[in-house]
Amino acid sequence: MVTEDDVRRLALALPETLEKTMYGTPAFYVRGAWFARLRDEGDVLVLPVGSEEGKAGLIAAGPGTFFTTPHYDGSATVLVRFGAVDADELRELLTDAWRLRAPKRLAAAYDI
Repeated sequence: MVTEDDVRRLALALPETLEKTMYGTPAFYVRGAWFARLRDEGDVLVLPVGSEEGKAGLIAAGPGTFFTTPHYDGSATVLVRFGAVDADELRELLTDAWRLRAPKRLAAAYDI
């Protein structure tokens, strides 16, 4: 099971990432665009995904890991349970979310 400290360590390892609060909880930004946020529960991560179809696919493939709430209906945003992911999967999820929000040149430079 990952922790808030794991999220922080992995998110802040990505280029030009900083931590600020969003709705009173820690959130991670790349050049002003958020790419991850902890929910009030403290063991759930909010992440943008590429599309609503991608979100539905994640939830269908891993309903114990990924879920949504009515608040996120119509949004390409998925919720991730800490207890259902390991550090490697979390790194991949955070990196994918970071790439979605990072400027194209920054993301391209990271992929070199």
